[in-house]
Amino acid sequence: MTEQALNFIAKSTIKAADLDHRRKLNYNIGKYNSKVPEGKEQFSDVHLARERAKNIKWRAIETLDQQLQDFELNFTRRGGKVIWAEDSQQAIEEILKICAAKNCKKLVKSKSMVTEEIHLNAALEKNGIESVETDLGEYIQQLDGEPPYHIVTPAMHKSKEDVARLFNEKLGTAINLTPQELTLVARGILREKYTRAEVGVTGANFIISDIGAVAITENEGNARLCCAFPKTHIVIVGIEKMIPSLTDLGLFWPLLATFGTGQNLTVYNTIVTGPKQTNETDGPEEMYVILLDNGRTNILQNPKQRESLYCIRCGACLNACPVYKNIGGHTYGATYSGPIGSVITPNLQGMDNFKHLSYASSLCGACTEVCAVKINLHELLLDNRHESVKEGLSTFSEKMAWKIWKMASLNRGMMNMGNGRLKNKVVNGLFKGWKQHRSDLDFSQKTFNEMWKESQKG
Repeated sequence: MTEQALNFIAKSTIKAADLDHRRKLNYNIGKYNSKVPEGKEQFSDVHLARERAKNIKWRAIETLDQQLQDFELNFTRRGGKVIWAEDSQQAIEEILKICAAKNCKKLVKSKSMVTEEIHLNAALEKNGIESVETDLGEYIQQLDGEPPYHIVTPAMHKSKEDVARLFNEKLGTAINLTPQELTLVARGILREKYTRAEVGVTGANFIISDIGAVAITENEGNARLCCAFPKTHIVIVGIEKMIPSLTDLGLFWPLLATFGTGQNLTVYNTIVTGPKQTNETDGPEEMYVILLDNGRTNILQNPKQRESLYCIRCGACLNACPVYKNIGGHTYGATYSGPIGSVITPNLQGMDNFKHLSYASSLCGACTEVCAVKINLHELLLDNRHESVKEGLSTFSEKMAWKIWKMASLNRGMMNMGNGRLKNKVVNGLFKGWKQHRSDLDFSQKTFNEMWKESQKG
């Protein structure tokens, strides 16, 4: 068993028994779940809207090579620069080159899972550049030295009392501040950071090929400030975030808002088409878009797993997943947690190290049911399991157990051998790891075949 799998088992065992953690997580997820049905009311047919979104993403991913070229052509026409990064190391090197050219000592960044994926903050700190998270949830997590806990809500596992204690410890504020007062404290600190930063970094919710632009949606306005104040704006985005046309935002922005937070639309929705033009007064003097692969083409070349690239990172599957709601985000040991993380992480970071995530599922199908773009997540989890077996990543004992099971299943005489008590003793004694957190198996005293024969005699 790999180190990642052992860590996952150890952490999940602890978190699953932590009732206070479960209470906080379920409370925060419950607030979202109560609002999502209200948001869905804006669609006359929400299932049709999801189906259309899936078809648009299908077209974008199936023609991704051409879409990316069109984006680059249209974006560079207005003075923007496009950088292609094959992996996280290349992305980091390019960002450090830009920062060195701008003599950057301070950098502000908005919420971005891709920057977490490439561990940008650690790389900047190592090179003497102060990187400040400006999203409130991300800022809380940065103060606490933790990565995000959730794709949409980075500090979902913290209560308001936890945040008050953290601010008291790190910033010296009063221990009894209200959420509103805590927000004002953070706002006062962060506003100064915008004016002093030489570089601003954002992610992108979508990249739009037909106009060569990036689309950012947020509730706090911090991404806009990261775009506007610094003289240099760097966008880091995964190549799968492509949509073909500007008009597609009329569908994707409401879907992302509704399935993510239950809103009809998030508060700030921005389309950035490049650096400041000669007739404009606001915006950065230079703008770079780093198109990150980092394993995404591995998924793209797999006809089944390709569907996972449709994801718009709404976080709905995390909120619905009974596993995530019990063990939380950090237990997964990867940037992307929950069902979508369990699907893509083995394909992004190696099946040998992360195949266990695809087994950390009840296969209840709740993730597929709530997905904004109707990704068949539970089927992709099963496909990951199949791929791991094909790659020979099963243990010897597991292979032998299934071989014996197959042999017995194909042989009626073997299936009828021994009574239920004997079978219980053999199976419950052999599969100790499997039944560590399960009750004993209890076989019937007679097989169905035996009971059928008896009934026919009667």
